[in-house]
Amino acid sequence: MSKFKLVFAGLVILIPLFLIVGFMWWRGATSAPSDNSQDVRVVIVKGASAERISEALEEAGVVKSAFAFKLYLQLKDMTKSIPTGEFEMPQNLSVPQVVAKLLEGPTEVWVTIPEGLRYEQYPDFFINALKLSGIEATKFRQLFLEIAEAYEGKLFPDTYLVPKDITATAAVNLLTTTFDTVFKPEWKAELSQIGLDQDGVVILASLLERETVSDSERPVVAGIMFNRLREGWPLQIDATVQYIMASANCSAMDNEDCTWWSKNITSDDLKIDSSYNTYLYPGLPPGPIANPGRSSLEAVVFPEETDFWFYLHDSDGNIHYGETLKDHNQNIQKYLR
Repeated sequence: MSKFKLVFAGLVILIPLFLIVGFMWWRGATSAPSDNSQDVRVVIVKGASAERISEALEEAGVVKSAFAFKLYLQLKDMTKSIPTGEFEMPQNLSVPQVVAKLLEGPTEVWVTIPEGLRYEQYPDFFINALKLSGIEATKFRQLFLEIAEAYEGKLFPDTYLVPKDITATAAVNLLTTTFDTVFKPEWKAELSQIGLDQDGVVILASLLERETVSDSERPVVAGIMFNRLREGWPLQIDATVQYIMASANCSAMDNEDCTWWSKNITSDDLKIDSSYNTYLYPGLPPGPIANPGRSSLEAVVFPEETDFWFYLHDSDGNIHYGETLKDHNQNIQKYLR
């Protein structure tokens, strides 16, 4: 028998064998891991890849093989179709049944609130994540705003996993409770050193949040703000003027097209007579202008002692400091003209 015939005969035998073995493996790998019908908790993080989702399901005992689950998603062109959030999943489902269950949607969804926003900007993040519309969305927004107004500055910005049926009341409670957890006891012990109570820290941190770009610059800018406060200088924070303008021009109930933080501030705007205008009135404004994140709060509690009194950001977001007004004016000429 020729070599060709031998190879051909071998293939005739091996190919069906491989197909049978592959089919048996596939059937086993995609079958239910157990007969346990009790739900187990599975959390799929935001931005998780198909590989990470598959691994999370295998770790929870919901699928037998992460590789087989990922391969199933690829074969069905569904690698980007699985929603994120928290799921309650039994362990007695086959891979196709697991996918169908996941596509029904999570029991809890992710809501991410960026740092430095006003309380009026918060409701839409929940409404979009919860997929509310019509009267449900209107009621949620209205109740959230009514409750949250008193907690401006303490609605902690973070990424939350929330129930799909969370109420506006529970949402505000979650945000404020998280703030209470973040504001550590050791921070409170430092307040006498900086001459502010907790409310004062929150106000100054809200200004710092709007004035800075990176975590690394916040302690220095906080030190500059304390220098100005101690000497009775006006803080001259543009964001306080933006806050005044938005408070006058924007409606919290209809904010889709509103610019809450307008960059177009004129010399006339700096003269607006308001207790929040830190160009006209020295000291802190009467309340927070936004909700600061952890690094801004910490920078106010632990400011860096500095000889700088001035700062500015160039068009690329890089910060430049000055010890004197002359230094500051030179920075303006160099980086902003």
